[in-house]
Amino acid sequence: MFKKITLAFWVALLTYPLFAQGELNATVRVSTPQLQRNDRRVFDQLESSLREFLNTTKWTPDAFEPEERIKCNFILTISTEGDNNTFQAELAVQATRPVYGSGYETPLISHLDKDITFTYEQNQPIEFLLDATDNQNISAVFAFYAYIILGLDYDSFSLYGGDTYLLTAQQLVTNIQNSSTNRSPGWRPADGSRNRNRYWMIENLLNPRVKPYRAAMYNYHRKGLDTFTSDMDAAKSVIVSALEEVDKVNTAYFNSLIVQMFANAKRDELVEMFKIAGRPLKERVQQIMMKIDPSNSPRYREIGT
Repeated sequence: MFKKITLAFWVALLTYPLFAQGELNATVRVSTPQLQRNDRRVFDQLESSLREFLNTTKWTPDAFEPEERIKCNFILTISTEGDNNTFQAELAVQATRPVYGSGYETPLISHLDKDITFTYEQNQPIEFLLDATDNQNISAVFAFYAYIILGLDYDSFSLYGGDTYLLTAQQLVTNIQNSSTNRSPGWRPADGSRNRNRYWMIENLLNPRVKPYRAAMYNYHRKGLDTFTSDMDAAKSVIVSALEEVDKVNTAYFNSLIVQMFANAKRDELVEMFKIAGRPLKERVQQIMMKIDPSNSPRYREIGT
């Protein structure tokens, strides 16, 4: 009996990480280039705790194989340290999605959040409960982006497939707005960065004016990129049609955050993709992208004619 119990214990122990594995395959880096601290132990621990939080939390009811986990990257750059272990920082968030039939991974999001304020002490666990109004701000921020990444990923595989996770991100924002303890910036309409914070990100994604954008993202990825290896010309035509829809959303909801996020994520991909295309497609992509992303017009001119 003892041998059986021992064997069962070791099997459970060895297989535990597989079952504890979540949907994300996240890397996390905490950078402190402007701080004068010589002791980085608290930041190394924060980095490790955030990575474990993202990768072991079960964010969805779905089963993900190890190779299906969503690759994402978080870089938290701490700029200042205040009293009571309070820090101000920026967070760069990136995530990718594999393209069917290729070794290529397409970017889903490439975003810089400039409104991060949080408190953290060494040995403090990273804890998060969706319905709680007193979550640590650092865990709430990372959970918010986990749900955004899931929403974007699911949207890219099925039409409006990310609804559940985008609505969860919205619920998180609402809970923090109702919190009497979390007054950190980035969660409310007027919090810094004008219409470029977390409130506006989820507002954009769930706004009826932006719904055609989400449909376009399904077409761009599933009907466009995923068919690239079988019919490149047809795939590029689908992608241009998706860009037409993004352009319409930009007109209907001018200066929206989500359209700029699209440009930030897809700019380089579109330039490289349409360098090899017929002249009408080249010109149309340039026209659309230079309209919605005018500050990067020189980059789109590289597509050529």
